[in-house]
Amino acid sequence: MHKPLRIAALVAACTVAGAALYGAGAATAGQSTANSTHEPYNIGLLVKDIDTYYGATLDSNGVYQASPDSPYAKDLARLDADAKRYIDKAARKAHHRGEKPAVVFDIDDTLLLSLDYEKKTNYTYNSTTWAEYVAKAGRPAVFGTPELVNYAESKGVEVFYNSGLKESQRSAAVENLKKVGADINLDADHMFLKDAANPPSYLSACATPGTWTCTTVQYKSGTRKHIESLGYDIIANFGDQYSDLDGGYADKTYKLPNPTYFVS
Repeated sequence: MHKPLRIAALVAACTVAGAALYGAGAATAGQSTANSTHEPYNIGLLVKDIDTYYGATLDSNGVYQASPDSPYAKDLARLDADAKRYIDKAARKAHHRGEKPAVVFDIDDTLLLSLDYEKKTNYTYNSTTWAEYVAKAGRPAVFGTPELVNYAESKGVEVFYNSGLKESQRSAAVENLKKVGADINLDADHMFLKDAANPPSYLSACATPGTWTCTTVQYKSGTRKHIESLGYDIIANFGDQYSDLDGGYADKTYKLPNPTYFVS
C-alpha cells in the first residue's frame, strides 16, 4: 500500500461516494491537484464530513469502526447488489461460451477497512506505522466485499487479488482475509503483491530485481494482463482507487468509495 498523498489528497479526493464536490476549487475524482485558485474546501470540515459518511465511532476496544447504518455502508450495499447481478449474468455467458471468467479484487479498503489507521494517524502515511498496522492482521471487513468474493466463487468464477501490499506482508494479508471470511484462493498463484526484490517477468518494462519503477496503474494493469494471458476473462475488477482500475484488462470495473486518501 503506497500512499504518497494523504492530507493534501483529502482535498483532491473529496468526492464521497460520487456526491457533489465540496466548494469551488476542489478536484474531480480522477485528479490529483485542484483545478482552481479558489480556496479549497476546509480540511477540518472535510474530516467531519468523512466521519459522518463512515459513521466513524470507537468500539469497546478503542478501534474506529464504520457504522452499518452509515451512508458509506448504504453505498456499498448498492454496489454489492449490482455486482452480484452482473457477476451472475456475466458468469453464465462466459461458461456458455466455454470461457474461464475471473474477478480481481484490490485488498486495502476494498476488502479490508483501514479507517482506524487513517483516523489515528490524522490521515498521514508513515511506512513504519503502516507496516505495524498491517502486521496485526486485525482490520475489519469492508462491508459486503468478502461476501462478493464468496459469491463469485459460488458462480464458478476464479478469484484473484491484486494488491499494493508488499510481498513481505503476504502472511498478514492472508491471515486478515481469512478472519473476515474472504478465504478463497489465498495462494501465491491468485494473490499478487508487490515484490520489488524479485519482480515477475511480465513487469520487466518497469521492474527489474531490486529496482521498481512501476506506477500503480502499470503494476495493476500489467498483472491483470498476465491473468488474462493464463486464459481467464476478467469480467469484473474491484478497487477503491481509480489507479486500481485504470489500464484495461477487465470487462467491467467497480469503484468502491474511499474519501480518506488518493493513490495516483
